[in-house]
Amino acid sequence: MKQAQQMQAEMLEAQEKLKDEVVEASAGGGMVKVKMGGDLTLREIVIDPEAIDPEDAELLQEMVQAAVNEGLRAAQELASSKMGGIAGGDMGGLGGMLGG
Repeated sequence: MKQAQQMQAEMLEAQEKLKDEVVEASAGGGMVKVKMGGDLTLREIVIDPEAIDPEDAELLQEMVQAAVNEGLRAAQELASSKMGGIAGGDMGGLGGMLGG
């Protein structure tokens, strides 16, 4: 029982540390850049003014979506690597540990 409590405390500590971690991702050759927190929060979006074409808003939407999805993937990978060691292996999508 004590071991389980210690593991839970370590996981909570790791979750808190993840809030301070940041990963970056981009799309469109760097035209859209995002920063994601290790706690899967979107921290920043930077859009190059050259990417803003009123005639092709759909392309910009796709670049933003691609950058955010890549950022989420990177943040989940970071969290999985940090949390997986505590749990003793792959957590399969974190098992909902970062949900709240």
